Amino acid sequence: MSQKFQGLPASPGIAIGSVWLYRPSQTQIEYLTGCDPKEEWERIQIALQQTHDQLEGLFEHTKKEIGLAQAEIFEAHQMILSDPDFLTTIETNLNNHLYNAEAAVQDGINSFANMLLALESEYFRERSQDVRDVGKRIINNLLQVIPQSNLLPDHPTIILAEDLSPSDTVQFDKRFVLGLCTRKGGPTSHTAILARSLGVPAVVSAPFDWTSFDNEPIAILDGEKGELLLNPDITTLERATEQQTNIKRQNDVLISLSHQPATTVDGKTVEVAANIGSNHDAKLAISMGAEGVGLLRTEFLYLNREQMPSEEDQIPIYREIFEIMADRPVVVRTLDIGGDKSVPYIGFPEEANPFLGWRAFRMTEQHPEILYQQLRALLLATTSTTDLRIMIPMISSISEIKRARTIFDQAIEDLKIEQKPFTNKIQFGIMVEIPSAAIQAYEMADFVDFFSIGTNDLTQYGLAVDRTNERIAHLASPFHPAILRLIKMTIDGAHAKGKWVGLCGEMAGDPLATTVLLGLGLDEFSMSANSIPQIKENIRRLDQKACQTVAETALNLSDAKDVIDFLHNDDQLKQKMGW
Repeated sequence: MSQKFQGLPASPGIAIGSVWLYRPSQTQIEYLTGCDPKEEWERIQIALQQTHDQLEGLFEHTKKEIGLAQAEIFEAHQMILSDPDFLTTIETNLNNHLYNAEAAVQDGINSFANMLLALESEYFRERSQDVRDVGKRIINNLLQVIPQSNLLPDHPTIILAEDLSPSDTVQFDKRFVLGLCTRKGGPTSHTAILARSLGVPAVVSAPFDWTSFDNEPIAILDGEKGELLLNPDITTLERATEQQTNIKRQNDVLISLSHQPATTVDGKTVEVAANIGSNHDAKLAISMGAEGVGLLRTEFLYLNREQMPSEEDQIPIYREIFEIMADRPVVVRTLDIGGDKSVPYIGFPEEANPFLGWRAFRMTEQHPEILYQQLRALLLATTSTTDLRIMIPMISSISEIKRARTIFDQAIEDLKIEQKPFTNKIQFGIMVEIPSAAIQAYEMADFVDFFSIGTNDLTQYGLAVDRTNERIAHLASPFHPAILRLIKMTIDGAHAKGKWVGLCGEMAGDPLATTVLLGLGLDEFSMSANSIPQIKENIRRLDQKACQTVAETALNLSDAKDVIDFLHNDDQLKQKMGW
């Protein structure tokens, strides 16, 4: 009998195949007292070293198979192993309670995880899973337990789980993963992020019942609709198989056309670029038809380190990406630390609202040397063909642009004095992610070469919605007419001064948004590499002047639902477009 479970879409596509239930064995820890602290501490040291080696292997495996940005989670896990507070807690348990090693570690992990769960930020609450993941690995090494992920069937399956830790997800042989479905988690969970990186369908928060089926029934997983269908009838199975075949055929065609320009039927050409975070991402972007990089995230160089990366640390990493991209434009976002990303060596204060606090460019009031050093490294990493475009995040005022520009100009002047070579193709811009920047775009355009709109944060700040909070994340829609008006203000203000505008938020890669963004006059779309072929094809089918009519209608609707319904309504849209 068929069973359908409605969850949340996490990664698009359709998977068809047998289901494998991932149920990690629940390790029973026996609490013993009267143990020798010295002997138990020695056991823990061995387990910590084993865990460190395993995490190092996971890091290298993930970096090679998926990418550096996704691999960094295992560097963060390694930092937990050496955290002095964590180790002190364990040692105290051994000495004061005379616990056995397993019990001492479990108590230490519980303390850390509960501390994260008590924080307001949904991001940090989700990170408590990472702490428990590390603890489980240490305890498994103490007990010499083999993780179930090592026992994955040697044939393709759809994996169902209560939840999946990063360690679980990346250890699965990607040749045998058709799709991922979990009972817990949200669209920002590691399951969702890694599934999109692997290019497999995923659904999260699907309320399937473990007891309602045996292992390996046939299932259809629809990552677009967020549905899991168990034991489908023959007709449904045939329909899904046909749909899956059509999707693959369409994707193959789109990829074959992906290196053609994105030119509308009335002759308007826009640039389609990629959001990247590593050299692996850069190579994938080129293979998918990216005409440049619209967002190079640089935070990975600063996270999971014990000290600030030096100029010499940064240069070879930037250079490798610049060489891969050759003469294609590369928009580099300078350090965007803070909010949900912090590093111990900078000394972030405890803040009630870190997303609204001391982060990104705001740090330069106390630490201008951080931006200065990064700008020098970026310039020195360029080749003679590099088209470098520096982008400063979290700008809210003209005075901040002037201060950023002063540091930028100083870095250039100093390198000239030192007679060190760097590219002469350089642009200076800012991210528009704070409403005040959109409202003042006309005035700000006098001080920059370009704007790049970050719709993820612009939506969060414009609608006062924490996009990492699962309970209200549905309210954070960039299709809200107020956000569309902020985008229009930015584009109109820039164009009035002859400056170009890109968009590097998730909205750029959403096929539903292409018509509106073209109609608003966007010059550059930047997105994940896998989205590029589809968006390019969408643009080639559109008439830019007709899109303006669609955009005008969307701007005057009441709320995000009205805009989305309008864009989904093919008959109404065709009438507006004159198709």
